[in-house]
Amino acid sequence: MKKIIIFIFAALFLSKGVSMAQMEKKETEKNKTEKNAIVIASFGTTYPSGLKSIINIINMVKNEFPDTEVRVTFTSNIIREIWQKRNKHPEEWIKKGVPKEILNVKGIVATLGELSDEGYKNIVIQSTHIYHGEEFSDLLEYARALNSIQTIKKRWKPFHKITVSRPALGTYGDKINYHEDIKKAVKALKNDVELARKHNAALVYMGHGNEFYSTGIYSETEKEFNIQYPDVKTFIGVVEGYPGLDDLMEKLKEQKVKKVILKPFMVVAGDHAINDMAGDEPDSWKNVLNKEGIEVIPVIEGLGSNDDFARIFLEHLKDAINDGEIILK
Repeated sequence: MKKIIIFIFAALFLSKGVSMAQMEKKETEKNKTEKNAIVIASFGTTYPSGLKSIINIINMVKNEFPDTEVRVTFTSNIIREIWQKRNKHPEEWIKKGVPKEILNVKGIVATLGELSDEGYKNIVIQSTHIYHGEEFSDLLEYARALNSIQTIKKRWKPFHKITVSRPALGTYGDKINYHEDIKKAVKALKNDVELARKHNAALVYMGHGNEFYSTGIYSETEKEFNIQYPDVKTFIGVVEGYPGLDDLMEKLKEQKVKKVILKPFMVVAGDHAINDMAGDEPDSWKNVLNKEGIEVIPVIEGLGSNDDFARIFLEHLKDAINDGEIILK
């Protein structure tokens, strides 16, 4: 009797295994025939000069997946509103080199809605945010909500699968060690360190930060810079959160820094970089540092313009594609 029971359980187990394998094969075959797309999700910028960093990432993705539909979305509501107003007179902005996809840029809900109307079922969203802060968190929630929609008839479900890839410095959890993402990001910025070394200066980055999530990852990234490049002092401060400009100034004074390369630790060199970092106002970082006797060499260039850094997003995208078992061409 005992042998019979064991045999029955073994048969059920094998049957279940075969059934699961068949389902997985069916899902893979279905994925091959469905329309799939990539969405590049950026905070955005209102500065045409800053768009080159976003466009560099978009082009890199398009070159890697030439037969896959690639769309762009801006997660900043304010920035989208500005481009929507500008789109009433598109000729002016097209002359300045602004692509039509930027003039027509939409939020993530509208972008995914359009893709759904066009029959796209599997979407991979690649965030171009620096780390898991407010903007990335909201992006995740939008995607999860849309992905959870169920319909009475399964074929009318708007999406089969929506996958969101991690930002540059990774995200929490034990699936992918974010410390490794930090190391790769720091390695990708070796040219910034070399520039500081050439000028016999420290390297100072202005990050964005936020007031809702811990910004401790910037301190972790700063530490990694000083591990990989111990001969060049590197510091990171943020516009919102910790470490702010006051915290940064304390460190610079303690280490008797007299000359710095000042760059945005942001994908795009937009309003913060042009005005808050390197502007002529008395409270810009450049002028605050100057007042303290520190020579400042501003470099207004987004991290997305650096091919090595932009490639991080492409690699994260590939991870998400493999993880979601989505087939792209």
